[in-house]
Amino acid sequence: MTTSDNISGIYFLGIGGIGMSALARYFSFCGKHVAGYDRTPSELTHALEKEGIAVQYEDDVDSLPQWLSDKGACLVVRTPAVPETNALYQWFLQRGYTVRKRAEVLGIVTRDRKALCVAGTHGKTTTSTILAHLLRQSQVGTNAFLGGISNNYHTNLLLDDKSDFVVVEADEFDRSFHHLSPYMSIITAVDPDHLDIYGTAEAYRESFEHYTSLIQSTLIVKQGVALTPRLTAEARQFTYGVVETPRSNDLPDFYADAIRIAEGQIDFDFHTPTCVIHNMRLGVPVWINIENSVAAMAMAWLNGVSEDELRKGLASFAGVYRRFNVYINTSRLTMVDDYAHHPTELQASLQSLRRVFPHRHLIAVFQPHLYTRTRDFADAFARALAQANEVVLLPIYPAREIPIEGICSEMLMDKICLCGNEDVTIVEKSELPTYLRQRVEQKGECAVMMLGAGDIDRLVQPVAEELRKEFD
Repeated sequence: MTTSDNISGIYFLGIGGIGMSALARYFSFCGKHVAGYDRTPSELTHALEKEGIAVQYEDDVDSLPQWLSDKGACLVVRTPAVPETNALYQWFLQRGYTVRKRAEVLGIVTRDRKALCVAGTHGKTTTSTILAHLLRQSQVGTNAFLGGISNNYHTNLLLDDKSDFVVVEADEFDRSFHHLSPYMSIITAVDPDHLDIYGTAEAYRESFEHYTSLIQSTLIVKQGVALTPRLTAEARQFTYGVVETPRSNDLPDFYADAIRIAEGQIDFDFHTPTCVIHNMRLGVPVWINIENSVAAMAMAWLNGVSEDELRKGLASFAGVYRRFNVYINTSRLTMVDDYAHHPTELQASLQSLRRVFPHRHLIAVFQPHLYTRTRDFADAFARALAQANEVVLLPIYPAREIPIEGICSEMLMDKICLCGNEDVTIVEKSELPTYLRQRVEQKGECAVMMLGAGDIDRLVQPVAEELRKEFD
């Protein structure tokens, strides 16, 4: 993976994003000048600063690094999360700097490798991180640009000069994945999302269908996904899935069955088109990870990872930051943090926790993300959250949006109540740790799940510390 020799410096607008930070780390590794702007300090931006990458938090042009004065030798990379009104973005445009989207740059730097891409509404980050780990600990090896921080490697960037492969999370937001050149791709789901960008569910699905036309070798798609691939004549297609009830017809090409849950562990058998690998153990025992791991193992197996390497790799997978991270797990209390922010993700995450801890009082703590997403999927959010015993809502996290009249957590609370669950409360962020400790005290054996894509992650440690005072 190389960049043009005449580019000596890269400036990132939105450097704190998970995808942007991986590119920043890559270019820093390549010996380029790297700096960037982000509106909000975070653990990720602080980590970049410790690695020697300058980050500014004000859109002040006077704070830009001196090396940017040679605009012909500099590239500016922007994420769509940074608005066009941003003063730094406008300054670069007005002075004729080359500005590229993150997806464009990712497509360029991965083009000379075999890109193993993971696309889909849900499960991209976990599936791609499992895949990267399986390849990394095998004789195959891989590079990887991940959409989350791997708990095995404590980074979102893996580099391997000896491997021809690169694992990439193919993001559909703003049709970004159309800039990629997938050698192989997994598609996990095409449930509508980002309707503020796409407008309709049909346009969203069509974007995935166009993406399939870019695949050079192989598509691995979840069985039952409503998609009509547009593969080239040279490309092949496989399906994957989870088989809970034994059946002999209409089986996916790759699947898990004989699933066993005992003492907080999940084991299953993995079927390929030519063999069965028995007694696979999930390193992170979460139900939804069975499906994610089947997709990842299918792609790893097709690229030469051995049965023994698959078994060892899956068992040693330690998860992804904010993807079903278990912070407390005692005989009385389990506390989990998860990035789920779409109704289907919420339902899958809550069901996963319920299946492992079926008898505990389940408290779902949810921070809605974006006014438009809350508006577009309010009924589905309500149905998903209503399956918990108790729901705690935080105010909507606006991100890049301005408020929409009538769209608020109170509206969502009313809809959850209409779904049959009236144990719903709206709590301010500052009050959440104390409130949850009091609720767990009252309810006894509990499973608390923190859910959302906003800044709820900043509350996880304070909540865990408060709960540990009494229950750890």
